[in-house]
Amino acid sequence: MKKQVLVSVDRGETRVALLEKGKGKRTYRVAELYLERRGNRSIVGNVYKGKVDNVLPGLEAAFVDIGLDKNGFLHVDEIVLPGVETPRRGRGSGEGKKISDLLKPGQEVLVQVVKDPLKTKGARLSMELTIAGRYMVYAPTGEGIGVSRRLDDKERDRLRRESKGLDLHGGGAIIRTAAAGAKREDFERELQYLFKLHQVLEKRAEEGVAPSMVFQEADLSVRVVRDIFSADFEKAIVDDPKQHRRLVSFFERTGPELVERLELYQGDKPLFEAHGVDEVLAGTLSRRVDLPSGGYLMIDYAEALTVIDVNSGSFVGRGKQARLEDTITKTNIEAAVEVVNQLRLRDIGGIIVIDFIDMARARNSREVMKTLRAALDEDRTKTFTAEISKLGLVEMTRQNVTEGVREIMTRACPTCDGEGVIKSEETIAIEVERKLRDAVGDEPAYLVRLNPRVTAQFTGNGGAALRALEAATGKLFYFEGSEGLPLDHMAITGRGSQDDIAEQAVPFSAGDEVLVHIVEPHMYNVDDAVAKIDSYLISVNGGFPYVGQKRLVRIEDVGRTAAVATLLDADEDGEDDALDSSPRRRGRRGGRRRSRANAEPSAATE
Repeated sequence: MKKQVLVSVDRGETRVALLEKGKGKRTYRVAELYLERRGNRSIVGNVYKGKVDNVLPGLEAAFVDIGLDKNGFLHVDEIVLPGVETPRRGRGSGEGKKISDLLKPGQEVLVQVVKDPLKTKGARLSMELTIAGRYMVYAPTGEGIGVSRRLDDKERDRLRRESKGLDLHGGGAIIRTAAAGAKREDFERELQYLFKLHQVLEKRAEEGVAPSMVFQEADLSVRVVRDIFSADFEKAIVDDPKQHRRLVSFFERTGPELVERLELYQGDKPLFEAHGVDEVLAGTLSRRVDLPSGGYLMIDYAEALTVIDVNSGSFVGRGKQARLEDTITKTNIEAAVEVVNQLRLRDIGGIIVIDFIDMARARNSREVMKTLRAALDEDRTKTFTAEISKLGLVEMTRQNVTEGVREIMTRACPTCDGEGVIKSEETIAIEVERKLRDAVGDEPAYLVRLNPRVTAQFTGNGGAALRALEAATGKLFYFEGSEGLPLDHMAITGRGSQDDIAEQAVPFSAGDEVLVHIVEPHMYNVDDAVAKIDSYLISVNGGFPYVGQKRLVRIEDVGRTAAVATLLDADEDGEDDALDSSPRRRGRRGGRRRSRANAEPSAATE
């Protein structure tokens, strides 16, 4: 499989895209996306000199102050102390020393972040430090040399031979997937680079005062290109000269043979736009993902897991001999491939549940799982997948280390607080009615400020809800407001006599001439139409032919919630000859106190 890397650098953001082209394919597709913003860099790989804040024996963990808003979480299995044996105990084992014997509050420790702070949780920490290079990951407190399992057995054996007897200065190392084809001299050259980094780290740790950062991982572009750029890649294209020089400098030290594959982009179009990445990036925010045959996925995010639902959509099979089982199986196979694509693009981690369409035959289920696992082989992130359950569900886990593009690009909705739903207009109207019953005093009339869509719940259906409220309270209520108000906004802005409140609330008087926008046909009178000014309705006699147009009308009759008007500038062919004209005589308050903003259509009431 051929691959390319695109690196786009802006003032406030760095974006990296991994492109892949499979066998027999003519074009590249976007496989992975990474974003990093200047004020919110990932801290995975950073090393801190921290101070133990609290030790919790019941959790077998400690919370360490590393200078961030939230303390980092350090589990007992991640504790490494010189000269102290700390066996990995897992959960529930009673052997070995307890964490309260290993760490004390106030103790200074050197820790590395292995997982970014996500949602409400702080960073995950480890005392087993590692320093990543291009071919190797050096572990100063480790032992021996391991080789990536993503390489085939023949290459792993060759790399073991090439690395045998390397001087690791008493530490350990892991040979990375990117080391495929590397020679012993490559490892020896890189080890010298890693040793120097370790010496700098140790010196800063001795001089630093806890809590403080003593080592910072490389920025996004260097980190991603370092981790994935190998002989399989045709080139890496960078649109920023400064970042291009940084990558050239890095590869001159770690992989000189790859420098010629670094290309500075010179095109007229933005790099991501030219390769179609912007469109894919925008698509990661959508819940729905369409499949080639007409089916689709629905992706829903929850606190504990991510749920992916597979639907057949418009796909009903092909040919006269198409059967239901074949249609379902084809949809599920397409979904299995696309699910993995979306996991990689969106960097979804944690628990993932896939709801495939139920299949009757076991061999079809096996075929879907085979397709899913084959697609996961291209995913660099660690995953574990269970079999399809009797309910047609597949449970899997995917390592979650940093925030995905969705989390970086979005924030919780301030209206629904991330719930995805808000109270309906009917619910808010019922709550307003309760509040008004409790809020009324001795005054006979009240002016209430509401969103027009909530007002429509009182004035719609002939004003039945408003009449019931007034009958129950013995008071009169007038409404004002605009679409710009929050849906749940309610305020009593006036109290007094009926005449005083009517003077404030009713925007027009009989005889006023006003330019209005006719928004919808009248519900009951087929020849008439309705205009709206905020929450105030105007029934326009003979206005049906002019729906969607602006017209000058004369107010004939005025009520508390609605008025009746006649057209002044209608012509026989219905052409709009007054769209840009001004009212010849504006009412006392028509258009001065209220805006003429369009509201959403609702039924007109008398």
